[in-house]
Amino acid sequence: MKQAEEYYYGRMPKDKQNVYRAMLHGLMELSDEFLIPQVPTTDGNWLYDVFFQLRLDHPEIFWAVGFKYRYYKDSPNLILIPEYIFDKNKIREHQKALGARVDKLVRPAMKLSEWDKEKYVHDFICENIRYDKLKKPYSHEIIGPLGHGVGVCEGIAKSVKVLCDALGVWCIIAICGNNPEKGIKYRHTWNIVKLGGKYYHMDVTFDNSLSHNGIRYDYFNLDDKNIFRDHEPLIAPAPHCTDGDHFYYREKKLSFTKQEDVYKRALQTAKKGRVFTFHWRGGYLTREILGELLELIRKAGKEKQKSARISLNWPQAVLCFDYVEDQGQPET
Repeated sequence: MKQAEEYYYGRMPKDKQNVYRAMLHGLMELSDEFLIPQVPTTDGNWLYDVFFQLRLDHPEIFWAVGFKYRYYKDSPNLILIPEYIFDKNKIREHQKALGARVDKLVRPAMKLSEWDKEKYVHDFICENIRYDKLKKPYSHEIIGPLGHGVGVCEGIAKSVKVLCDALGVWCIIAICGNNPEKGIKYRHTWNIVKLGGKYYHMDVTFDNSLSHNGIRYDYFNLDDKNIFRDHEPLIAPAPHCTDGDHFYYREKKLSFTKQEDVYKRALQTAKKGRVFTFHWRGGYLTREILGELLELIRKAGKEKQKSARISLNWPQAVLCFDYVEDQGQPET
């Protein structure tokens, strides 16, 4: 696997960077325990913060999920004792298998443009990985999606980063907090990529969950304003994403500002019998505007004696629909 983008390392003060490097070396060596010299504090939270951000930078380290440590009075050094989820022989087996898997997966995309490499990774996840809350030690690691075809958002975001790193696409893992008041019990994880010198959010987990009738791109290259319509604030540093011009649906001319354009494409969709997904950019998607768009989609279907089946991603103003022969069944 290629060298990972160490975004979080680059934003640490020197004392944390030194600890980061010592941790990284010990974990890569699969050491049972190792010395961390000149640690300025014995605060476990301080140490965990370094470990946490190191693992965001290096999701290829799938085998280390925690640690314990010892320190001695008046000594500036610590002994770190990592917690591994597999024995060392198994770790080496998985390393070899995952390395070969990543090399094979990225080989067809090596000569693509940055944007197409990103899309290649996105589409691979949406087509091949099943979101699953399995109570397995690997669900949150790359071994889940890349080794078993299943994973949760953390494992998916880590897999995206490993694949992007291998393709030379700048990529980091972004993480937000929970919000019990909104019923959000868990932290959520996605990615930020850099294309042409500009930063974009890409949440493959959310797109994966929407990709029932073809791959969805509702969260492909969003800016800050749009991602935080339905994502909580970040709990780790990240670059600002200010460019909304390369959002997938805008890039593919599927972002409409005029209702007549929606109606024309709806007529084509009803005629061809396909699924159509578009983004509404003609002002804020109010209930009134939504009602008008839904009416146009239904009207286009009636002209072909068909009923519309419509799904809505309200926060991102994305509608997806197709048509079925009109047999008087209710719309869903």
